[in-house]
Amino acid sequence: MVDPPLGLLAELTHRCPLHCPYCSNPLELVRRTDELSTQQWCDALTQARALGVLQVHLSGGEPLARRDLADIAGHAAGLGCYVNLVTSGLGLTAQRMAELAERGIAHVQLSVQAADPALADRIAGTRAHQHKLAAAVVIRDAGLPLTVNAVLHRENHHQVGALIELAERFGADRLELANTQYYGWGLVNRSALMPTREQLDAAAPVVRAARERLAGRMDIVYVVADYRERYPKPCMHGWGARQLTVAPNGDVLPCPAASVLPDLVLDNVTRRPLAEIWYESSSFNAFRGTEWMREPCRSCVRRDDDHGGCRCQAYLLTGDAANTDPVCSLSPHHHVVADALADAGPAELVMRVP
Repeated sequence: MVDPPLGLLAELTHRCPLHCPYCSNPLELVRRTDELSTQQWCDALTQARALGVLQVHLSGGEPLARRDLADIAGHAAGLGCYVNLVTSGLGLTAQRMAELAERGIAHVQLSVQAADPALADRIAGTRAHQHKLAAAVVIRDAGLPLTVNAVLHRENHHQVGALIELAERFGADRLELANTQYYGWGLVNRSALMPTREQLDAAAPVVRAARERLAGRMDIVYVVADYRERYPKPCMHGWGARQLTVAPNGDVLPCPAASVLPDLVLDNVTRRPLAEIWYESSSFNAFRGTEWMREPCRSCVRRDDDHGGCRCQAYLLTGDAANTDPVCSLSPHHHVVADALADAGPAELVMRVP
């Protein structure tokens, strides 16, 4: 029995002023001319709410690049959804924030690339850090809850403590310290981005102490570097289980990275009802449950906890999405991860291109 989805990631556009080398968006981005119109997005959101979606995350790229962002947010809020804006902060003026809050944006997630301005701008590929400082001010002045998101990697991992202090100065309610997931540009730059064992060991007590000190004031979520973990994370709480993603062109995905799977036939919300896609499509049913699993997953006591790990990672590292995620120490392909760790080291970053 498949439950209805709880959340929708609405990737309004792939346009973005940043060039982050860890970006997980596809290497071949959806062009502006192929993006859904305002009305098509509103229709998709109406279907999502009827399907059971309660949370809508307006993301990209940079959603502020859409001039109709307020109209889309207002429609989602009018349907009774909790609407979260996921943004780099570039272009978020006090006037625009006030408009978005009035139309129903209930929460903002702001990305930062580092705590040090020079390093942050280098990772972003543009002068962005000062805009983020200003954006944090207008978000809090609007009275909205704020989550700060920092993607961690070899270049900035030593700044975990400073990133926590930065989020405190922002008055953030929540801080996400998320080690890089290697999809898209992140996979292209994996060798250069992979944190060292020493960096990870140094970060753990810093995060632990901050959680204790800030308990009740700021939640800190620390997403571990799964290449160095014994078992994989329960990716998306299972394939097609709680969330769905709508790409800028209307393709509907079981997870944000699912477009990397070449044999996965994606339906489009402009051509097939969203409820049919969720319940009946081959893409959403491809890896639901446990029947698709091979050994060692099929007989593993963890199969209902980690769901065999990430299907996209399994494909990218082994060429077969049905394999056990190689991050798992029980996987027959775990040597692929061990080889990647051995090959990691200083290298020139390849910046994301529009």
